[in-house]
Amino acid sequence: MAAPARRALLGVTRGWRRFERLWAGSLGSRSLALEAAPSNSGSPWRLLGALCLQRPPLISKPLTPLQEEMAALLQQIEIEKSLYSDHELRALDEAQRLAKKKADLYDEEQDEKDILLVQDLEDMWEQAFLQFKPGARITEADKKNDQTSLQRKLDRNLILLVREKLGDEDVWMLPQAEWRPGETLRGTAERTLASLSENNMEAKFLGNAPCGHYKYKFPKAVRTEGSLGAKVFFFKALLLNGDFSQAVKKGRHLWVSKEELGDYLKPKYLTQVRRFLLDL
Repeated sequence: MAAPARRALLGVTRGWRRFERLWAGSLGSRSLALEAAPSNSGSPWRLLGALCLQRPPLISKPLTPLQEEMAALLQQIEIEKSLYSDHELRALDEAQRLAKKKADLYDEEQDEKDILLVQDLEDMWEQAFLQFKPGARITEADKKNDQTSLQRKLDRNLILLVREKLGDEDVWMLPQAEWRPGETLRGTAERTLASLSENNMEAKFLGNAPCGHYKYKFPKAVRTEGSLGAKVFFFKALLLNGDFSQAVKKGRHLWVSKEELGDYLKPKYLTQVRRFLLDL
């Protein structure tokens, strides 16, 4: 029994020593590979952080005919299967007391003050309802097709576009800024937001990772060996509050819906942007 156990222990010891030698060799070769790896500091591609700033819908979308039919069906089912509310129970109780009063079976002095209280409440609610005027779904900005205004298409997502000069050409794109050493790409997108307005605009960023990316080459007029093009990383954010009327120069920004993007963005850029846009 002792001899087989000794041979097994000797085999384990030899295997462990062999593993140590292999591991040390792999570490040495790996460190040499890392030291010999070229640096990316000389890359001809510039890194940019772009901001996809969205104004979420402010009102609900109109119901389709099918949705209206389904809503009416669900409302009918709820009416048929629901229990009486406290107000309805109170109305039934007062109706019984009123019937007893007419039959001279109830003390008039006991409930004369509140016998019509339910009816009074309903009259007050009816007057308040008649005075209520819902806001218009079509605003002045919709009528004028003012795409610089946030008060348009209130039931849709709106996306901010800015007009930038690339070489000799003016191009519509999402706001962007060049990445600086020491900051994250989300930090670059946040700096882009801060540069748009001086009114402390607030937005909620949806995550720390980019939602999309796009790579393009600079126009030949400005392209060099050390500056071939740019890699853009997009970050989504929802506009919370802030006055955007004086955010950027007049005529240099637009708030457009997803369907209107095709009128302004270049086809390849548009394809990448549409991949991470949802308009539910």
